[in-house]
Amino acid sequence: QIELIESGGGLVQPGTSLKLSCTGSASNFSEYAVGWFRQAPGQDRKFVARISRNGARTLYGDPASGRFTISRDNAKRTVYLQVTKVKPEDSGVYYCATTLQFGDIKEARTFGIWGQGTQVTVSS
Repeated sequence: QIELIESGGGLVQPGTSLKLSCTGSASNFSEYAVGWFRQAPGQDRKFVARISRNGARTLYGDPASGRFTISRDNAKRTVYLQVTKVKPEDSGVYYCATTLQFGDIKEARTFGIWGQGTQVTVSS
């Protein structure tokens, strides 16, 4: 079974950029669509972005607000989430997850395998 490891989180200054990575352990990583979700304290996990198997199709949720870009490099078995001009409201634990389902599906319950998450704190 594929395992996912997120990295790239930490304490970041408002207005700067960050790039999160999600690396899969299995050689068939390219068979999965991948999504990013964010969970802030006391809130439900929210859909941020999703990318198709070959990276040709992307979908963004409300939290993405035009400053987020999802991409992937299947040769490296990695999906990225780049955030520009970060804001305090971007803070939270960011999770990546995989799904075998096609289409513009955002619901967390449709993603079967999850990473442990990486904490992002935006503060001066």
